[in-house]
Amino acid sequence: MDADTRTRDRAEALDALVGEWLSVPDVADTLALSVSAVRGLIRSGQIIALRRGDPAVLSVPVGFLNGGAVTKKLGGTISLLRDQRFSDAEAVRWLFTPDESLPGTPVQALRENRATEVRRRAQALGF
Repeated sequence: MDADTRTRDRAEALDALVGEWLSVPDVADTLALSVSAVRGLIRSGQIIALRRGDPAVLSVPVGFLNGGAVTKKLGGTISLLRDQRFSDAEAVRWLFTPDESLPGTPVQALRENRATEVRRRAQALGF
């Protein structure tokens, strides 16, 4: 299997986990912010955006948004994952991978205000 095929397979697996993505302009519309403000959220690590689709455009998982706002405590969790040396794609994969001990996915737990449980698991990844 060549590198392009592996990359495509990983992208498809990530898309299957995440489900729906929004382009940066669509995130701006959803949050009633400017595109520049959304790019600021990405730069500051409050949300993660990855290039998706064909042509590849910077996109954000819909699960990062909750009730017209960024999911609470998401930025701190992203910071913890980056401290554990997760790439942005690995962080998204972790946030959307089901965890029986939560139950559900870490991003679902964050959306349900169960950040302490999620952060405890994220911190334990480094040990």
